[in-house]
Amino acid sequence: MSNLDRQAALSVCGGRGFVVAEPVRELLSPRTVRLGESTEVRRLLPNLGRRMVGAWAFVDHYGPDDIADEPGMQVPPHPHMGLQTVSWLHQGEVLHRDSTGSLATIRPRELGLMTSGRAISHSEESPRSHARYLHGAQLWVALPDAHRHADPHFEHHPKLPNVTAPGLTATVILGSLDGATSPGTAYTPIVGADLTLTHGADPRLPLDPDFEYAVLSMSGEVVVDGVPVLPGSMLYLGCGRTELPLRAESDAGLMLLGGEPFEEELIMFWNWIGRSNEDIVQARQDWMEGTRFGEVKGYDGDPLPAPELPPVPLKPRGRVR
Repeated sequence: MSNLDRQAALSVCGGRGFVVAEPVRELLSPRTVRLGESTEVRRLLPNLGRRMVGAWAFVDHYGPDDIADEPGMQVPPHPHMGLQTVSWLHQGEVLHRDSTGSLATIRPRELGLMTSGRAISHSEESPRSHARYLHGAQLWVALPDAHRHADPHFEHHPKLPNVTAPGLTATVILGSLDGATSPGTAYTPIVGADLTLTHGADPRLPLDPDFEYAVLSMSGEVVVDGVPVLPGSMLYLGCGRTELPLRAESDAGLMLLGGEPFEEELIMFWNWIGRSNEDIVQARQDWMEGTRFGEVKGYDGDPLPAPELPPVPLKPRGRVR
């Protein structure tokens, strides 16, 4: 998923300065952003005062949108570096193409995981013949320095492991939860899980006290550790938890995001994560000149131009205690 904002803002991420070492209940409200011609998303990360959760650095929630008579998602070819993209659907389909030659249709509860490494480009679109509704989330995971120059690649995992309890099914998208591990490649201690709750369920989900966590509400009415969380909003939970109490006031869908706090200081600009001003300047030059990021073949349209860089050098000031 791309950040299509033509007035792209610098986000300084990473470091442990804003990591809360004890359990908290910090409700994050979304910012509405237009994505392409017909899709509107609710951006939860980066958020004012909260830039990352573990290695999760970007979270968009969209839908449910009625696209029966619309083209649906139409995101032209655009570049990424220094991160992984996670495509997750509750309804609809997304056709993924990228510069490594990958072509895949992502369907509900299937993992589309793209590791950009040093450079990749991709497009995302609703297939010409598509379901009526589109509902999902797009997320980025920051790559640690040791892996940010890795070879780009794409993974499609239609089958993922589940953890179950009365009234709860947790699908492990990335990392591990309660002994179940996703087949998706992870480069930091991390967890991403899709939680489906039935009306009246009140499970207690086991957590790792060394991780920081957040919960994104996708649908329904749910209370997370005593806090009602409406669809399209996110509750930041801090660290130090061994379990998470949930209560479903209706059938509901959530995403649990967590991981060890990401210590490295980052610069996130447009669709790139780097460590220095030079990283971002070079990425923009390479994209605009048509080098390094490759070509997405088969997409009917032009690639996205990069936004202008800020007039001052970008600095990874980070989160310093």
